[in-house]
Amino acid sequence: MEKFSDIFISYAKKTTSPKFKIEGVYPDWDFNVIPTEFRALIEEKTGLFCGRSFVFQEFDKFINSHNKGYFTVIGDAGMGKSAIASKYILSRKVPCYFNIATEGKNKPEQFLSNIRQQLIIRYRLPNQENADLRSLLQKASEKLSENQKLIIVVDALDEVEQEGSSNLLDLPKNLPNGVYLLLTRRPYNLENKRLNTSPDTPYKTLDLREKQYQKWNDQDVREYIRLFLEEDQQDQDKLQKWLQDRSISQLTFIEEVAQKSENNFMYLRYVFPAIANGQYDNLELEDFPIGLEEYYYTHWQRMNMEGKNKELEVFVLFILSQSKVAPTSKIITEIVQKKDEFKDIECLEIDKVLDKWVEYLSKEKSQGEIRYRIYHQSFTDFLTKQKELDKNRKIFEEVLISINESEYRNSEISEILQG
Repeated sequence: MEKFSDIFISYAKKTTSPKFKIEGVYPDWDFNVIPTEFRALIEEKTGLFCGRSFVFQEFDKFINSHNKGYFTVIGDAGMGKSAIASKYILSRKVPCYFNIATEGKNKPEQFLSNIRQQLIIRYRLPNQENADLRSLLQKASEKLSENQKLIIVVDALDEVEQEGSSNLLDLPKNLPNGVYLLLTRRPYNLENKRLNTSPDTPYKTLDLREKQYQKWNDQDVREYIRLFLEEDQQDQDKLQKWLQDRSISQLTFIEEVAQKSENNFMYLRYVFPAIANGQYDNLELEDFPIGLEEYYYTHWQRMNMEGKNKELEVFVLFILSQSKVAPTSKIITEIVQKKDEFKDIECLEIDKVLDKWVEYLSKEKSQGEIRYRIYHQSFTDFLTKQKELDKNRKIFEEVLISINESEYRNSEISEILQG
């Protein structure tokens, strides 16, 4: 499909017919507008997307009221910040970058390299292969027509790994005219804000937690639950059967689960498959956990993760929490085998552990192998808190020892294990 589109676009761009031209670009056809490495993520985040119109309206108002600037969407883990970013990127076909700590894609040099490539291709910028961000933005802005805007979306600024006190990702204090950055991040204080701007560069935040947006958040969560019940191809039938078996109306379910979720989309992303897979068959609706943090803790207890026979599972999860690049089950097995009591563990047993936690993991295929990473940073944060418990401290230290002592056959695996 991509090959066909490339050929079609190359011919379409040669025509002067206005029906093939939309403001000088071909957003609906050009598969290369969105970087390949982010396409699957964007597709996943926008699969059942609904609402959030108030965010897009506020951003449109901002860019139409200022000639440049930074606009930051702030929200707790699971409030849908990445989905908002993905929807905007998909709709407007703008340059983008996703910081993903669990994949080790969260460093300034990675961001610059990726954005540089996008801008060079999009605006045909010659001799800019080594340019810094400030120069790239200036060169790109000079290519804009009078009414054009360059909008760059950067997701999860809070996941950036960067030493020093300069602006995160080395974002410039001053932006050229016509350049806007739409950012997302978790709540911050003045110490870790790390985004200073000059007086002539407008800066605005939209905090999803603020009371003025409560009504819209409530509506969007309820609409998302309704969509899941009626349109999710994988779990729709199982969820409907769960409701029917308990004589629970769809409206009651929507209201109860919306309240339990505390308007957290990540909560819903986990709880629906759990219901469909039978994990909540013995649980009444009113006994559902409240909020994302309690959901993680409740699931941890339901899986009896503090039991003696669960040490292997805990070991595997902590390995995943420390891996900056997604490892294969074979690599995880090699690390696990460094511990004496697990020296005879086989890859098949690790696969079974990974299958148990599949809803918390993301699988990606690379060079014919399946690689695993923790799906959402909030679960990594939860696991990090568990390591502080005395009963888990020893096992976590053993993970680090195994990682540090391991030697592997190539630099890629070394990067995975050293983080």
